[in-house]
Amino acid sequence: MTFTAPVLQYALLAPILIVLAGALIGVLIEAFVRSSSRASAQLFVAVATIVIAFAQLVRVRGEGSIAAAMSAVTFDGAGVLLQGSILVIALISLFLIADQDNFTAAAAAVPGSLDEREAHQARVRTTEVFPLTLFAVAGMLLFPVSSDLITLFVALEMLSLPLYLMAGLSRYRRLASQEAALKYFLLGAFSSAFFLFGAAFLYGYSSSLTFAGIEAAVSGGAGNDVFLLLGIAFVSVGLLFKVGAFPFHAWSPDVYQGAPTPVTAFMAAATKVAAFGAILRIFYVSLGSAQSQWRPALVVIAIATMLFGSLVAIAQKDVKRMLAYSSIAHAGFLLSGVIALSKAGLDASIFYLFAYGVATVGGFAIVTLVRDSAGEVTDLNRWSGLGKRSPIVASTFAFFLLAFAGIPMTSGFIGKFSIFSAAYESGNSAILIAGVLSSAIAAFFYIRVIVLMFFKDPVEDGASVVIPSALTTTTIAISATITLVLGIFPAPLINFIASTAVFLR
Repeated sequence: MTFTAPVLQYALLAPILIVLAGALIGVLIEAFVRSSSRASAQLFVAVATIVIAFAQLVRVRGEGSIAAAMSAVTFDGAGVLLQGSILVIALISLFLIADQDNFTAAAAAVPGSLDEREAHQARVRTTEVFPLTLFAVAGMLLFPVSSDLITLFVALEMLSLPLYLMAGLSRYRRLASQEAALKYFLLGAFSSAFFLFGAAFLYGYSSSLTFAGIEAAVSGGAGNDVFLLLGIAFVSVGLLFKVGAFPFHAWSPDVYQGAPTPVTAFMAAATKVAAFGAILRIFYVSLGSAQSQWRPALVVIAIATMLFGSLVAIAQKDVKRMLAYSSIAHAGFLLSGVIALSKAGLDASIFYLFAYGVATVGGFAIVTLVRDSAGEVTDLNRWSGLGKRSPIVASTFAFFLLAFAGIPMTSGFIGKFSIFSAAYESGNSAILIAGVLSSAIAAFFYIRVIVLMFFKDPVEDGASVVIPSALTTTTIAISATITLVLGIFPAPLINFIASTAVFLR
């Protein structure tokens, strides 16, 4: 047996390797830097790592479509755009995560115990959240460019495991935070098992784990169709869980509510970009020839996801749970781009992912500012009259809600128009009708919150707004600016995506 050395394009893999190196440096900082200087050092390393990785990505983006790690990793236009989106979202999320007041000082201590109180009094900081974030980002960067099922699974676990830990680090409502982490971990383990089961069936069908090999087998039609259908079904379950699509959404509201709000922002935005990037690559590259077999089921899931997320969000009294169900509805909108199976669908999906991700980070950043003496206030009833107490913060949150609703002059309008247009061009009128109806329902509960903030009187136990730190202000300002610019002048980004987005087959 002859061993063949792998051929790796290190320049193309550099963004992932740089982020991994930054995460390892963060681990060393935890071990050797004194606690008083640790937070600033971790923030500097994390931000520098993301900026350098993004610069390297820009530098090599003209290389064209290349197999960066033989058949395991593919570097192409769509992958570059998705990786760039993840890095931008990670950067603005890091500024929000740097506000250490959102994290417990003693993650391993029993909630409410003497050890935890002493750690808070000593102003101990949970700075390990920075390397955990970078490890998750590295997995997210690998996820949408993986071109075989083994690498895809490794990336899936690499991005998921740090998030399981980060979900349990909330300073407020510690029991809910730990419950969220446990629920996310257990359900995530089940979804990973489904993914592996599906990968086994696809291998049994095609005798290959690479996307190209699976595509060749599907096009040739020589395998067992039962294996193909089971493989598609189980792999889809694993991936749809990560985006919170119905009926694999059960973890989303509880985890979004219980996790530290900066982690929720990062998870809701960046994970969605990475997961949908992987979904787009699998269905566009490997399973496009079998669209008649998977499209009907995916259409049903997309419609159910849109309607379920929009309808259930109306009944929510907690702002984080409302945004969780909103994210479920947005997952249904994004599935429209997958179902379109066209260049227009791919372009619209990438634009939507970036626009929605940035607005999501900004929206959750506002949530971190609304507090009382016990911590964050997420009860919507106590947000009554917030616009009179803090008009700037309330107006900014209203702007992000309008972007989620798809109101003109925001990036959300351009994203929805693009993705629904792609669905219509592909002949999926049912998706279009369900999408428009769901958007109308969603607009109701977004506007309800705006009315509550500006047209209702403040309640006696209402929440107040804390003065944001410079880092949180930076996150909100960047998110709002990008959301506004993409709503007013989206053409440059749309044209860039149209000329760049392509999958290497």
